[in-house]
Amino acid sequence: MAESYPMAMVNRPGRIEYIEKRVPEIREREVLIRTKAVGICGGDLHVFKGKHPAAALPVAIGHELSGEIIRVGKGVTKVREGDRVTVEPIITCGKCYFCQRGQYSLCTTVSFQYRKGQGAFAPFFIIEDDRVFQLPKGISFEEGALIEPLAVALHAVDKGGLELGQTVAIFGAGPMGLLLLLLAKSAGMTEIFVMDIKEVRLKKAKELGADHVLNNSRGDAVREISERTLQLGVDKAFEAAGVGETLVQSLKVLKKGGTCIVVGLFEDENIVFPFNIFALKEISLVGIQGYCWTFQTALKLAERRDLKLKSLISHKFPFSSLQKVFEMLVEPQNEAIKVVIQFE
Repeated sequence: MAESYPMAMVNRPGRIEYIEKRVPEIREREVLIRTKAVGICGGDLHVFKGKHPAAALPVAIGHELSGEIIRVGKGVTKVREGDRVTVEPIITCGKCYFCQRGQYSLCTTVSFQYRKGQGAFAPFFIIEDDRVFQLPKGISFEEGALIEPLAVALHAVDKGGLELGQTVAIFGAGPMGLLLLLLAKSAGMTEIFVMDIKEVRLKKAKELGADHVLNNSRGDAVREISERTLQLGVDKAFEAAGVGETLVQSLKVLKKGGTCIVVGLFEDENIVFPFNIFALKEISLVGIQGYCWTFQTALKLAERRDLKLKSLISHKFPFSSLQKVFEMLVEPQNEAIKVVIQFE
Protein backbone atom coordinates (compact mmCIF):
# COMPACT_ATOMS: atom_id res chain seq x y z
CA MET A 1 0.00 0.00 0.00
CA ALA A 2 1.23 3.48 -0.85
CA GLU A 3 2.57 5.62 2.00
CA SER A 4 0.64 8.65 0.79
CA TYR A 5 -2.46 9.37 -1.25
CA PRO A 6 -4.24 12.31 -2.92
CA MET A 7 -7.30 13.92 -1.30
CA ALA A 8 -9.56 16.39 -3.11
CA MET A 9 -9.89 19.90 -1.71
CA VAL A 10 -11.55 23.11 -2.86
CA ASN A 11 -9.25 26.03 -2.05
CA ARG A 12 -10.89 28.50 -4.42
CA PRO A 13 -14.29 28.49 -6.14
CA GLY A 14 -14.56 26.24 -9.18
CA ARG A 15 -11.26 24.46 -8.77
CA ILE A 16 -10.51 21.05 -7.25
CA GLU A 17 -6.95 20.57 -6.07
CA TYR A 18 -5.25 17.62 -4.42
CA ILE A 19 -3.12 17.45 -1.33
CA GLU A 20 -0.93 14.51 -0.47
CA LYS A 21 -1.81 12.84 2.82
CA ARG A 22 0.26 10.22 4.55
CA VAL A 23 -1.45 7.01 5.58
CA PRO A 24 -1.23 7.28 9.38
CA GLU A 25 -0.99 4.61 11.99
CA ILE A 26 -4.58 4.00 13.08
CA ARG A 27 -5.61 4.38 16.70
CA GLU A 28 -7.11 1.70 18.91
CA ARG A 29 -10.74 2.27 17.86
CA GLU A 30 -10.14 3.37 14.26
CA VAL A 31 -10.44 1.57 10.95
CA LEU A 32 -8.78 2.25 7.61
CA ILE A 33 -11.13 1.98 4.63
CA ARG A 34 -10.17 1.59 1.00
CA THR A 35 -12.68 3.83 -0.77
CA LYS A 36 -14.79 2.17 -3.46
CA ALA A 37 -17.58 4.63 -4.27
CA VAL A 38 -18.50 8.19 -3.28
CA GLY A 39 -21.69 10.07 -4.10
CA ILE A 40 -21.64 13.73 -5.06
CA CYS A 41 -23.96 15.68 -2.77
CA GLY A 42 -25.59 19.05 -3.27
CA GLY A 43 -23.47 20.23 -0.36
CA ASP A 44 -20.33 19.31 -2.31
CA LEU A 45 -21.52 21.52 -5.15
CA HIS A 46 -22.10 24.41 -2.71
CA VAL A 47 -18.49 23.95 -1.55
CA PHE A 48 -17.21 23.79 -5.14
CA LYS A 49 -18.88 27.14 -5.84
CA GLY A 50 -17.53 28.61 -2.59
CA LYS A 51 -21.07 29.18 -1.32
CA HIS A 52 -21.59 26.55 1.37
CA PRO A 53 -23.18 28.35 4.36
CA ALA A 54 -21.29 26.30 6.95
CA ALA A 55 -18.01 25.42 5.23
CA ALA A 56 -15.81 28.32 4.23
CA LEU A 57 -12.97 27.60 1.80
CA PRO A 58 -10.53 25.95 1.86
CA VAL A 59 -12.36 22.72 2.66
CA ALA A 60 -12.23 19.04 1.74
CA ILE A 61 -15.10 17.51 -0.24
CA GLY A 62 -16.97 14.22 -0.18
CA HIS A 63 -18.83 12.44 2.60
CA GLU A 64 -21.16 9.87 0.99
CA LEU A 65 -18.88 6.85 0.81
CA SER A 66 -18.60 3.11 0.86
CA GLY A 67 -15.55 0.91 0.82
CA GLU A 68 -13.68 -2.08 2.20
CA ILE A 69 -11.93 -2.19 5.57
CA ILE A 70 -8.24 -3.00 5.11
CA ARG A 71 -6.95 -2.35 8.63
CA VAL A 72 -8.49 -2.21 12.11
CA GLY A 73 -7.23 -0.89 15.44
CA LYS A 74 -6.51 -3.19 18.35
CA GLY A 75 -9.70 -2.24 20.17
CA VAL A 76 -12.08 -2.72 17.23
CA THR A 77 -14.59 -5.56 17.61
CA LYS A 78 -17.58 -4.29 15.61
CA VAL A 79 -16.02 -4.90 12.18
CA ARG A 80 -13.00 -6.64 10.71
CA GLU A 81 -10.69 -6.53 7.73
CA GLY A 82 -12.47 -7.35 4.48
CA ASP A 83 -15.87 -6.03 5.58
CA ARG A 84 -17.80 -3.94 3.07
CA VAL A 85 -18.96 -0.80 4.85
CA THR A 86 -20.45 2.65 4.69
CA VAL A 87 -19.67 5.57 6.99
CA GLU A 88 -21.64 8.01 9.11
CA PRO A 89 -19.33 11.03 8.77
CA ILE A 90 -20.78 13.15 11.58
CA ILE A 91 -18.52 14.35 14.41
CA THR A 92 -20.01 14.91 17.85
CA CYS A 93 -18.60 15.44 21.34
CA GLY A 94 -20.64 12.76 23.13
CA LYS A 95 -20.63 14.86 26.30
CA CYS A 96 -22.88 17.88 25.82
CA TYR A 97 -26.51 18.32 26.93
CA PHE A 98 -27.87 17.00 23.62
CA CYS A 99 -25.42 14.12 23.12
CA GLN A 100 -26.15 12.86 26.63
CA ARG A 101 -29.82 12.65 25.65
CA GLY A 102 -29.16 10.81 22.42
CA GLN A 103 -29.91 13.88 20.26
CA TYR A 104 -26.46 13.94 18.74
CA SER A 105 -27.51 15.80 15.57
CA LEU A 106 -27.98 18.78 17.92
CA CYS A 107 -24.51 18.45 19.49
CA THR A 108 -23.21 21.87 20.51
CA THR A 109 -20.03 21.28 18.47
CA VAL A 110 -21.52 19.12 15.70
CA SER A 111 -19.47 18.91 12.53
CA PHE A 112 -18.68 16.53 9.69
CA GLN A 113 -15.49 14.85 8.54
CA TYR A 114 -15.08 16.94 5.38
CA ARG A 115 -15.38 20.17 7.39
CA LYS A 116 -12.56 18.97 9.64
CA GLY A 117 -10.13 18.20 6.84
CA GLN A 118 -10.96 14.65 5.73
CA GLY A 119 -12.93 14.36 2.50
CA ALA A 120 -14.13 11.13 0.96
CA PHE A 121 -12.78 11.90 -2.50
CA ALA A 122 -9.59 10.03 -1.71
CA PRO A 123 -8.46 6.40 -2.00
CA PHE A 124 -8.49 5.95 1.79
CA PHE A 125 -10.65 7.08 4.69
CA ILE A 126 -10.01 6.74 8.43
CA ILE A 127 -12.74 6.80 11.06
CA GLU A 128 -13.67 5.42 14.47
CA ASP A 129 -15.49 2.11 14.43
CA ASP A 130 -18.70 3.45 16.02
CA ARG A 131 -19.35 5.40 12.80
CA VAL A 132 -18.91 2.39 10.50
CA PHE A 133 -21.74 0.14 9.31
CA GLN A 134 -21.56 -3.10 7.34
CA LEU A 135 -23.33 -3.15 4.01
CA PRO A 136 -26.00 -5.84 3.62
CA LYS A 137 -25.30 -8.66 1.18
CA GLY A 138 -26.47 -7.80 -2.29
CA ILE A 139 -25.94 -4.06 -1.86
CA SER A 140 -23.29 -2.76 -4.25
CA PHE A 141 -20.64 -0.24 -3.27
CA GLU A 142 -22.41 2.30 -5.49
CA GLU A 143 -25.68 1.76 -3.60
CA GLY A 144 -23.71 1.84 -0.36
CA ALA A 145 -22.67 5.40 -1.19
CA LEU A 146 -26.37 6.34 -1.09
CA ILE A 147 -26.90 5.17 2.49
CA GLU A 148 -25.74 8.51 3.89
CA PRO A 149 -28.27 10.65 1.94
CA LEU A 150 -30.94 8.04 2.65
CA ALA A 151 -30.21 8.48 6.36
CA VAL A 152 -30.67 12.26 5.93
CA ALA A 153 -34.02 11.70 4.20
CA LEU A 154 -35.11 9.37 6.99
CA HIS A 155 -34.23 11.99 9.59
CA ALA A 156 -36.33 14.52 7.68
CA VAL A 157 -39.29 12.13 7.53
CA ASP A 158 -38.94 11.42 11.25
CA LYS A 159 -38.84 15.13 12.12
CA GLY A 160 -41.81 15.77 9.83
CA GLY A 161 -43.96 13.18 11.59
CA LEU A 162 -45.53 11.66 8.48
CA GLU A 163 -48.68 9.68 9.19
CA LEU A 164 -50.43 7.02 7.13
CA GLY A 165 -52.85 8.49 4.61
CA GLN A 166 -51.45 12.02 4.54
CA THR A 167 -50.66 14.15 1.50
CA VAL A 168 -47.17 15.44 0.67
CA ALA A 169 -45.53 18.03 -1.58
CA ILE A 170 -41.82 17.78 -2.41
CA PHE A 171 -40.07 20.80 -3.88
CA GLY A 172 -36.92 19.65 -5.64
CA ALA A 173 -36.53 16.31 -7.45
CA GLY A 174 -32.80 15.94 -7.08
CA PRO A 175 -31.41 12.90 -5.24
CA MET A 176 -32.71 14.09 -1.85
CA GLY A 177 -36.17 14.93 -3.17
CA LEU A 178 -36.39 11.53 -4.86
CA LEU A 179 -35.30 9.74 -1.69
CA LEU A 180 -38.01 11.63 0.19
CA LEU A 181 -40.48 10.50 -2.47
CA LEU A 182 -39.48 6.86 -2.01
CA LEU A 183 -39.83 7.12 1.76
CA ALA A 184 -43.16 8.93 1.49
CA LYS A 185 -44.44 6.12 -0.71
CA SER A 186 -43.22 3.55 1.82
CA ALA A 187 -44.89 5.49 4.65
CA GLY A 188 -48.29 5.19 2.99
CA MET A 189 -48.91 8.72 1.74
CA THR A 190 -52.10 8.85 -0.32
CA GLU A 191 -51.07 11.65 -2.68
CA ILE A 192 -47.59 12.96 -3.48
CA PHE A 193 -46.78 16.08 -5.51
CA VAL A 194 -43.24 16.63 -6.82
CA MET A 195 -41.98 19.91 -8.27
CA ASP A 196 -38.76 20.68 -10.15
CA ILE A 197 -37.58 22.73 -13.13
CA LYS A 198 -35.91 19.83 -14.98
CA GLU A 199 -38.00 17.43 -17.03
CA VAL A 200 -35.53 14.56 -16.62
CA ARG A 201 -35.96 14.71 -12.85
CA LEU A 202 -39.73 14.98 -13.07
CA LYS A 203 -39.78 11.96 -15.36
CA LYS A 204 -37.78 10.01 -12.79
CA ALA A 205 -40.15 11.14 -10.01
CA LYS A 206 -43.08 9.85 -12.02
CA GLU A 207 -41.31 6.52 -12.57
CA LEU A 208 -40.75 6.24 -8.82
CA GLY A 209 -44.40 6.73 -7.99
CA ALA A 210 -45.18 10.43 -7.70
CA ASP A 211 -48.91 11.00 -8.22
CA HIS A 212 -48.43 14.46 -9.72
CA VAL A 213 -45.33 16.18 -11.13
CA LEU A 214 -45.09 19.84 -12.09
CA ASN A 215 -42.41 21.84 -13.86
CA ASN A 216 -42.05 24.79 -11.50
CA SER A 217 -40.63 27.02 -14.23
CA ARG A 218 -43.80 26.69 -16.30
CA GLY A 219 -46.69 26.16 -13.91
CA ASP A 220 -48.06 27.53 -10.65
CA ALA A 221 -47.44 24.86 -8.01
CA VAL A 222 -49.45 26.65 -5.33
CA ARG A 223 -52.54 26.94 -7.52
CA GLU A 224 -52.16 23.41 -8.92
CA ILE A 225 -51.94 21.82 -5.48
CA SER A 226 -54.78 23.96 -4.16
CA GLU A 227 -57.05 22.86 -6.98
CA ARG A 228 -56.16 19.18 -6.68
CA THR A 229 -56.71 19.18 -2.90
CA LEU A 230 -60.02 21.09 -3.09
CA GLN A 231 -58.35 24.20 -1.59
CA LEU A 232 -57.24 22.31 1.52
CA GLY A 233 -53.53 21.98 0.75
CA VAL A 234 -51.17 19.17 1.80
CA ASP A 235 -50.33 17.85 5.25
CA LYS A 236 -46.54 17.98 4.78
CA ALA A 237 -44.19 19.81 2.44
CA PHE A 238 -40.47 19.18 1.97
CA GLU A 239 -38.18 21.94 0.69
CA ALA A 240 -35.32 20.04 -0.96
CA ALA A 241 -34.15 22.62 -3.49
CA GLY A 242 -32.54 25.26 -1.29
CA VAL A 243 -34.25 28.14 -3.09
CA GLY A 244 -36.13 31.00 -1.44
CA GLU A 245 -39.01 30.86 -3.91
CA THR A 246 -39.66 27.17 -3.28
CA LEU A 247 -39.50 27.68 0.48
CA VAL A 248 -42.30 30.23 0.19
CA GLN A 249 -44.25 27.83 -2.02
CA SER A 250 -43.70 25.03 0.50
CA LEU A 251 -45.39 27.14 3.16
CA LYS A 252 -48.23 28.29 0.94
CA VAL A 253 -49.27 24.79 -0.17
CA LEU A 254 -49.71 23.56 3.40
CA LYS A 255 -53.06 22.63 4.81
CA LYS A 256 -53.96 24.50 8.01
CA GLY A 257 -51.94 22.93 10.79
CA GLY A 258 -49.46 21.45 8.30
CA THR A 259 -45.68 21.17 8.54
CA CYS A 260 -42.89 22.24 6.21
CA ILE A 261 -39.58 20.40 6.59
CA VAL A 262 -36.51 22.21 5.25
CA VAL A 263 -33.90 19.82 3.87
CA GLY A 264 -32.15 21.96 1.26
CA LEU A 265 -29.15 24.20 1.92
CA PHE A 266 -29.59 27.85 0.95
CA GLU A 267 -26.73 29.77 -0.63
CA ASP A 268 -28.75 32.96 -0.09
CA GLU A 269 -30.11 33.08 3.45
CA ASN A 270 -31.88 36.43 3.05
CA ILE A 271 -35.33 35.12 2.18
CA VAL A 272 -38.50 37.17 2.34
CA PHE A 273 -41.76 35.36 2.97
CA PRO A 274 -45.25 36.18 4.29
CA PHE A 275 -44.72 35.72 8.02
CA ASN A 276 -48.39 36.07 8.97
CA ILE A 277 -49.06 32.77 7.26
CA PHE A 278 -47.76 31.00 10.40
CA ALA A 279 -50.44 32.55 12.59
CA LEU A 280 -53.25 32.49 10.04
CA LYS A 281 -52.78 28.80 9.20
CA GLU A 282 -51.08 27.58 12.41
CA ILE A 283 -48.39 25.89 10.35
CA SER A 284 -44.95 24.75 11.48
CA LEU A 285 -41.50 25.10 9.93
CA VAL A 286 -38.97 22.39 10.84
CA GLY A 287 -35.27 22.23 10.02
CA ILE A 288 -32.99 19.20 9.96
CA GLN A 289 -29.24 18.67 10.00
CA GLY A 290 -27.74 15.34 9.08
CA TYR A 291 -29.11 12.34 10.91
CA CYS A 292 -29.73 10.89 14.33
CA TRP A 293 -29.96 7.09 14.71
CA THR A 294 -31.20 6.66 11.13
CA PHE A 295 -28.25 4.83 9.54
CA GLN A 296 -29.41 1.55 11.04
CA THR A 297 -32.87 1.93 9.48
CA ALA A 298 -31.42 3.15 6.18
CA LEU A 299 -29.38 -0.04 5.87
CA LYS A 300 -32.42 -2.21 6.51
CA LEU A 301 -34.46 -0.29 3.95
CA ALA A 302 -31.67 -0.58 1.38
CA GLU A 303 -32.19 -4.34 1.34
CA ARG A 304 -35.73 -3.85 0.07
CA ARG A 305 -35.71 -4.05 -3.69
CA ASP A 306 -38.80 -1.84 -3.92
CA LEU A 307 -36.79 1.11 -2.57
CA LYS A 308 -34.96 1.25 -5.94
CA LEU A 309 -31.82 2.97 -4.70
CA LYS A 310 -29.87 1.91 -7.78
CA SER A 311 -32.36 3.63 -10.07
CA LEU A 312 -31.31 7.03 -8.69
CA ILE A 313 -27.76 6.65 -10.00
CA SER A 314 -27.70 8.29 -13.41
CA HIS A 315 -23.93 8.57 -13.93
CA LYS A 316 -20.73 6.86 -12.77
CA PHE A 317 -17.29 8.38 -13.31
CA PRO A 318 -13.72 7.52 -12.25
CA PHE A 319 -11.91 9.49 -9.55
CA SER A 320 -9.57 10.92 -12.17
CA SER A 321 -12.42 12.89 -13.79
CA LEU A 322 -13.53 14.72 -10.63
CA GLN A 323 -12.88 18.28 -11.86
CA LYS A 324 -14.77 17.76 -15.12
CA VAL A 325 -17.67 16.10 -13.32
CA PHE A 326 -18.09 19.01 -10.90
CA GLU A 327 -17.89 21.49 -13.76
CA MET A 328 -20.63 19.55 -15.53
CA LEU A 329 -22.86 19.41 -12.46
CA VAL A 330 -22.86 23.15 -11.80
CA GLU A 331 -24.04 23.84 -15.35
CA PRO A 332 -27.80 24.59 -15.25
CA GLN A 333 -28.50 22.45 -18.31
CA ASN A 334 -26.96 19.24 -16.94
CA GLU A 335 -29.33 16.27 -16.77
CA ALA A 336 -27.66 14.24 -14.04
CA ILE A 337 -29.67 12.93 -11.12
CA LYS A 338 -27.22 11.13 -8.83
CA VAL A 339 -23.54 10.90 -9.71
CA VAL A 340 -21.24 8.36 -8.10
CA ILE A 341 -17.45 8.49 -8.31
CA GLN A 342 -15.83 5.05 -8.51
CA PHE A 343 -12.40 4.03 -7.25
CA GLU A 344 -10.28 1.07 -8.30
